[in-house]
Amino acid sequence: MLYDHTKIFVKAGDGGDGSMHFRREKFAPFGGPDGGDGGRGGSVYFEATNNLNTLIDYRYRHQFKAEPGEPGVRQKMHGAKGEDVILMVPCGTIIRDAENNEVIADMLDPGQRVMVARGGRGGLGNTHFATSTRQSPKESQKGEPGQERTITLELRMIADVGLVGYPNAGKSTLLSVVTAARPKIADYPFTTLAPNLGVVEVGQPRRGDGYSFVLADIPGLIEGAAQGVGLGHEFLRHVQRTRLLIHMVDGAVQERDPWEDFLTINRELREYDEKLGQRPQIVVLNKMDTAEAQALWPDFKQKVEAAGYPAFAISAVIHQDVDELMAETSRRLQEIQREEAERAAAEPVISPDGPVLRPVADDAFTVSKEDGVYVVRGKRVERMVGMTNQDSEEGMDRMQVMLEKMGVTKALEQAGVKVGDTVRFGRVELFWGE
Repeated sequence: MLYDHTKIFVKAGDGGDGSMHFRREKFAPFGGPDGGDGGRGGSVYFEATNNLNTLIDYRYRHQFKAEPGEPGVRQKMHGAKGEDVILMVPCGTIIRDAENNEVIADMLDPGQRVMVARGGRGGLGNTHFATSTRQSPKESQKGEPGQERTITLELRMIADVGLVGYPNAGKSTLLSVVTAARPKIADYPFTTLAPNLGVVEVGQPRRGDGYSFVLADIPGLIEGAAQGVGLGHEFLRHVQRTRLLIHMVDGAVQERDPWEDFLTINRELREYDEKLGQRPQIVVLNKMDTAEAQALWPDFKQKVEAAGYPAFAISAVIHQDVDELMAETSRRLQEIQREEAERAAAEPVISPDGPVLRPVADDAFTVSKEDGVYVVRGKRVERMVGMTNQDSEEGMDRMQVMLEKMGVTKALEQAGVKVGDTVRFGRVELFWGE
């Protein structure tokens, strides 16, 4: 079974707490603070690899957590950094944020690595809070919480050419003839339950006078596939990365019209993704070893060519005209690749249609009231409050001073906060005091 989509939870490591320690050596009577900083928490990464072809590793385990940083200790010694977690996924995996469905990364190339959850900063030890007027600070920071998020993984196989068509059109047979792949072949519908990949070699690619490409056999589509009927909805995503489609039509079918089959599958492709309806196609009438296909071919060929598609007649089971089909597929695919390269070269370095990035200052924050709770959102303010040790009186005093300097106190008062109201900063909830 092809396991090609899943949802997992990732949690980066929390930063280690800073140390509140003082020197107490025999010959250092005045001592002084010497608490070290906490270590940064480990981060969570995804890395693409060619050694995997499914997401089966994430079928039974759905939570992944990186190590937290170690706390700081005496003599200004910093805590150790938490170990990172690197999750391997097949090339072609799309990583999305499950909350807003935003694409985090499209893992196309082997070795490509992306961070999805950043480890928290280590808290500062009390040495950082010593001043000329405050030489024995009883204050240190807590470690910053590591990021956590729910991720969806969706695998879209990377293939140059996709085989599409109704069940039993002969797609798996053709794949087995032109590649080393050995898909299951039988004379009943939906024999293929998962996409199969194979490499087609035209000429002698290893000697430099040929060409090779990846061919994917997509499980049979039927009417309503774009809405989830049959197996099509599960596997149409794997067609999206292909550059060229070979549309296989069963020439020996008796209960359906082959031309209507062709139109139906194209309609399903368009309904699933408008771009798929515009993908270049080579239309193939299969099973020319039968009298039914031979009788259909002249009229079918005329309709296909009138629609603007190249038409081929083959018999995959006896290898009739298969080499000619692969040669034309190779020629057309190379032509598409040249066109893509020319378009890429002609595009400006900075496309006017590209994303517009609007950086937000770290000091920026917003105040809102949700279900009777005042919520303050902002990168710096949430980090500052989250890393404040609430058991330290000096730490809480510093936090109040920082909130006033950042303008948060004034903004909350303008929003109507009163003594005793609950104010939330990220994961921390505090009661507003005088």
